[in-house]
Amino acid sequence: MNDKIIFGPAGNPIGFKGKTTQVCNYIAHEGLDAYEYQATYGVRIGENSARELKKNSEKNKIRVSMHAPYYINLSSHDPKVIERSIERLVQSARAAEWMGAYRIVFHPGFYTKYTPSEAMDICKKTIEDILEKLESLGIKKFTFAPETTGKKSQLGNLEEIVNICQSFDNFAPTIDFAHIHARGQGSIKNGDDYRQILSYLEKELSIERLHCHFTRIEYTHAGERKHHTLEEKEYGPPVKPLLETLIEAGWDSTIICETPLIDQDALRLKSYYKDI
Repeated sequence: MNDKIIFGPAGNPIGFKGKTTQVCNYIAHEGLDAYEYQATYGVRIGENSARELKKNSEKNKIRVSMHAPYYINLSSHDPKVIERSIERLVQSARAAEWMGAYRIVFHPGFYTKYTPSEAMDICKKTIEDILEKLESLGIKKFTFAPETTGKKSQLGNLEEIVNICQSFDNFAPTIDFAHIHARGQGSIKNGDDYRQILSYLEKELSIERLHCHFTRIEYTHAGERKHHTLEEKEYGPPVKPLLETLIEAGWDSTIICETPLIDQDALRLKSYYKDI
């Protein structure tokens, strides 16, 4: 992993048919350097399998991250939803420690009946409860990475994600550029728009490695609607200005591809990067 910017799929590559514990063999053979394990519908990997995945990633020099379950809402008005969300993130942190995942990506929640400020207060209180529980369980090797969200109904615009990361140790952002683009109704058009995002991050946070998601995205007035492939150029955000801006700014970055062609488009991103 000598490159400052590395690329990988969000989940197991499309053509991969083996055990997830051996997926990094396949990813390395493809020529990629990162992998985001998807716990979309729950943390279902056991300790032995997670540790085997860690050995496989280390052997192949693949940087592993983990996406926590989607059913998380740290700002819910329902105490039971909060309780289940806490448990899911605790489970994620435990599994991430076993598999050596350097980031635990998650969506913070929804505003629902609350104002953004009220939802943020509830979210932070819930995070405090999560951290207390992790400390009591002796789970220490984790970095939570709240993700910029794509719908206007969700807690998680860029400023809110930065606020969360400023408020707690062991937190670093996941910058999903497609989500920012969709939430902003097509707000990323060129390198200047990317520079504005990166400058804001540099000013507000100390980030050793920027963890990113990328896809082309379709959106409505409410925000994110559907992910599209890199070849579907009628959808944004633009690809090459992002890579040019990251190179120009000297950011060490991991870019996880979330298009429908997760590994094939990750290879296209890497090819564009090499060309630049």
